[in-house]
Amino acid sequence: MNISEIQEDLQQLAPAGTVKSHEVLKDYVFTQMGGRADILAEPATYEEIQNIVTYARKNDIPLTVLGNGSNVIIRDGGIRGIVLQTSGLNGMGIQGDLLYAQCGAKIIDVSRYALEQELAGLEFACGIPGTVGGALYMNAGAYGGEVKDVLQSALAINKAGQLVTLQGDEFQWGYRQSVFASGEYIVLEARFALIPGDSALIKASMDELTYLRESKQPLEYPSCGSVFKRPPGRYAGQLIQESGLQGTRIGGAEVSRKHAGFIVNADNATASDYIGLIQHVRAAVKDKFGVELETEVEIIGEE
Repeated sequence: MNISEIQEDLQQLAPAGTVKSHEVLKDYVFTQMGGRADILAEPATYEEIQNIVTYARKNDIPLTVLGNGSNVIIRDGGIRGIVLQTSGLNGMGIQGDLLYAQCGAKIIDVSRYALEQELAGLEFACGIPGTVGGALYMNAGAYGGEVKDVLQSALAINKAGQLVTLQGDEFQWGYRQSVFASGEYIVLEARFALIPGDSALIKASMDELTYLRESKQPLEYPSCGSVFKRPPGRYAGQLIQESGLQGTRIGGAEVSRKHAGFIVNADNATASDYIGLIQHVRAAVKDKFGVELETEVEIIGEE
C-alpha cells in the first residue's frame, strides 16, 4: 500500500480526527528536531484509535504512538508507517472517588485540575510536561512522587484493538518503567486515586516545586528534559558536571550550563547532533567514573 492509500483509508476510519502525510515531526516534540512521518493520524475518539490500531495490525503497517513529545528524540530520517498522535484526547473529570484523565491530557493540567477539586497526591506532577499516556508509559516522577503512587487503574487498547482495564500488579512498575513500555498496550485513560486536601496547602506545595524546577532547569531552551536515568546511589547530572562536560557542544546541541542532566537544543540542532552528544557524555562518564549512564529519553525513527 502506498502512503496516499493509507491516508485515504484512515480518513474513513477516523473522520472526526485529522490525517496528514509527510508531516514534519519536529513541530510535535519539545526538542524541536526530527524528520517526517509517512502518516500522522490525530484521532478524536477512543473508537478511532481502535480503528487505527486494528487497521495497522491487519495491514502490517508500523504504528508509533506520540503524545506531547516531551521525552522523545525523533531521528532526522523520520518515522515510517503511521504515527498516532494523542494530544486531542485531553478530557478529565471526576467519577465517584476517582479522578480520570484521557491519554492526551497534559499531566501538568491534570495536577492543576486536582488542585481545583481540592484533591492531593498529584503535586509532584505540576512540572512534568508530558501527557497522561506518556506519564504512565515511563512511570513519570519528580520530587519524591511517581505515577505508580496514585494510579488506581487504566483503560487501554491491546495489540488486537480490544479495550482492556489494567490495575495492580499488571502495571509491572519499575523506575521509569511500566508494562506500557513493552508495546503491548496503548493508554487511553488513567484513573487516579487521590485524597481530599486543603487547597491552600496543595497550592503551596505546587508553587514550591514549580519554583525549584524553574530555578534549576534550563526551560529557556528546547530539550527532552532529563536525558539519563538516575544511576543507583548517584545522580547523572552530578557525574556529568564532575566530568567537566557542561557547555560541551556537538553542532547545535549543548550540555546545559544550568543543569548538567539536560542537553538542550541551543542552536538549530539536528537529532544526529543530539544523539552524538548523548553518546559522548556516556563515554566520558564511563571513562571517568566507570558508570554506564542509561538514557531516560526515548530515541525513535530512522537515521
